[in-house]
Amino acid sequence: MNIIVCLKQTFDTEEKITLTNGRVNEEGVNYILNPYDEYAVEEALRLKEEYGGEVTAITVGPERTVSALQTALAMGVDHAVQVLCENEELDQFGTAAILAAVLKNRPFDLILTGYVSVDKGTGQIAPRLAEALDLAQVTSITKLELVGERKVVLHRDAEGDTEIIEAQLPLIVSAQQGLNEPRYPSLPGIMKAKKKPIEKLSLGEIGLSGKLSKTITVEVFLPPKKAAVKILQGSLQEQVRELVVLIRNEAKVV
Repeated sequence: MNIIVCLKQTFDTEEKITLTNGRVNEEGVNYILNPYDEYAVEEALRLKEEYGGEVTAITVGPERTVSALQTALAMGVDHAVQVLCENEELDQFGTAAILAAVLKNRPFDLILTGYVSVDKGTGQIAPRLAEALDLAQVTSITKLELVGERKVVLHRDAEGDTEIIEAQLPLIVSAQQGLNEPRYPSLPGIMKAKKKPIEKLSLGEIGLSGKLSKTITVEVFLPPKKAAVKILQGSLQEQVRELVVLIRNEAKVV
């Protein structure tokens, strides 16, 4: 089974976001493999270990994104591909177009990716890639079972409920929390990952040029600081009366 995992490098979730000249400040920031993509990597490795085959990880972005691939290699993927894109701030349309251009001439049975990234949070890559490659797709899966050679049974998170779906390979799925427990890269795995080759491609080498994104960022701003918490005192009736006054006179929601 040939399995592709599409990865994204994101800010470490412990990082504090700051802005400089209207842009997110990236200086000194620690980057990680998108946590939801770790579920995708783990599931690909689990399938490989059970049924055989190879796992290839692909990412798109500037040179620094190579660390996301090295994490995946340390976890156990066999091959890594990096599409270098230094100058353009890619949106989901552009990223899906690049991934589709890479994958259209490569053999695969299954494509996995995280259902959402922790930075942009749009959850659009899997559906857009499926559209570009004319493949079926199932998002937010929490369980995947291979039944026979080409049929899979999937459990999908449906806002608290579970949908059970049957589908045929080839297929694109996005991984939701609960699908598995991602393994930690071992020390030998980390050392081996540093020696594994990474295939690097330019946009020209995959037949793309010009501006790929469809989105224009008008403004970037941080959310307003939260106001201090006010603890109401007195009896329940007194607290309710004060709460009503605060809602009406300060929050002005009634």
